[in-house]
Amino acid sequence: MWNEFKDFAFKGNAFDLAIGVIMGGAFGTIVKSLVDDLIMPIVGLLTGGVSFSSHFVALSSAVKSTDYAAAAKEGAVFGYGMFIQVLIGFLILAAVMFMLVKMSNSMKKATPPAPPAGPTASESLLMEIRDSLKSGKK
Repeated sequence: MWNEFKDFAFKGNAFDLAIGVIMGGAFGTIVKSLVDDLIMPIVGLLTGGVSFSSHFVALSSAVKSTDYAAAAKEGAVFGYGMFIQVLIGFLILAAVMFMLVKMSNSMKKATPPAPPAGPTASESLLMEIRDSLKSGKK
């Protein structure tokens, strides 16, 4: 049973999948930082200093705050600005992953097909018989 578990856990797709999930999580934090710390400030600058993450619509009369985090604690809010920011992050992540997959595929060398196997002994004998019949030799 232990050997079966080792085969499952460390061979094949299970181990590769675990590494992929860990790398994906680490890569996600890098992309989140890229969006939050580099791209969104530039977008905010281009839109006149507007921070998308602070845009919301109060859905409750109890909400009096103008800060999204504080307003969310006061009552129901429709945080469309955060959605825009997360959507931009997703699009950037998807674009980066697309480029990585394309780069990975271009780096993989196409394996040439194996040369066809030669005829078997019986096939060779049959070809000789065929050729002799065509030529009229006996």
